[in-house]
Amino acid sequence: MRTNLSLVVIGLAMSVFGYAAVPAGAQQPVPAAKPDDNVRLSRDIVTVHVTVSDPYGRFVTGLEKSHFEIFDDKLKQDIEFFSDDDVPVTLGIVYDVSGSMTSKLQRSLHALRRFVETSHNDDEFFLVAFNHRAQLIRDFSSSGESVVNSLTLVTPDGKTALYDAAYLGVEKARQGRHTKRALLVISDGQDNSSRYTFNELRTLVKEADVQLYSIGVLDMSDGTLGLAGQAILEELSRVTGGRAFFPQSEEELVDVCTQIALELRHQYSIGYYPTTNIRDGRWHKIKVKVDPPPGLPRLSVRAKEGYFGLKR
Repeated sequence: MRTNLSLVVIGLAMSVFGYAAVPAGAQQPVPAAKPDDNVRLSRDIVTVHVTVSDPYGRFVTGLEKSHFEIFDDKLKQDIEFFSDDDVPVTLGIVYDVSGSMTSKLQRSLHALRRFVETSHNDDEFFLVAFNHRAQLIRDFSSSGESVVNSLTLVTPDGKTALYDAAYLGVEKARQGRHTKRALLVISDGQDNSSRYTFNELRTLVKEADVQLYSIGVLDMSDGTLGLAGQAILEELSRVTGGRAFFPQSEEELVDVCTQIALELRHQYSIGYYPTTNIRDGRWHKIKVKVDPPPGLPRLSVRAKEGYFGLKR
């Protein structure tokens, strides 16, 4: 079976008054210095991964802590941790191998290889494949190429258990060794075989500190995915601060994969100690704002929408 996980590099670096532009968070202990150190702090800190882009969709790098504001339930918070380092990611590939993907595996495999080639050298990968049931095909590995090669051993067949596969992927990603975690979900349709419901999956992704990126692989003959399937992928991605893509050609598919890989490498990490009660078990809404320096246009910000407070 062939897989198409390509992260699209959408923006080339552009310098504006010293800032580089290139196309465009739940609570968790954060390291005191580097976001990937396994240090547990004595207080609960909320961390948010933020993507900033210009009007042309290019990532904007080089911003400072002073350019950001973050709000927790509309209350402005003091930013205690800030980093724009290119840190490694625990990345799960969740790939649809149902019968309807048979004709799409070959063209997606090339895109997936481009994705892993563009990723950080220290990223760790795992692979979940799904048809009528979800399976962990490849456990954590530092070799993205070997993970992609695992797809060649799978034969597309059966129905689509998308929710089960994404659920398994999120749970597995939480076991990863890196603080930053993400899922890349590739599918061509909506769920018709899962035990978990959409609402159960949505609750999980809201409480897990895992960004979800989705690629809806369209039927190239008529360019459709289905409104329900598209809405599902968009909603799951949006609440985590990720993004859903629906490429309409093989070239666009490769571009999208490259873009996702680059986005994961061009994000800001912001951490703060909430002034609100973080141990109330309820949903806390997060809002991130950026005030660009003189000379830059209005910028767009994308981050997770909130987090569930710890239960007592």
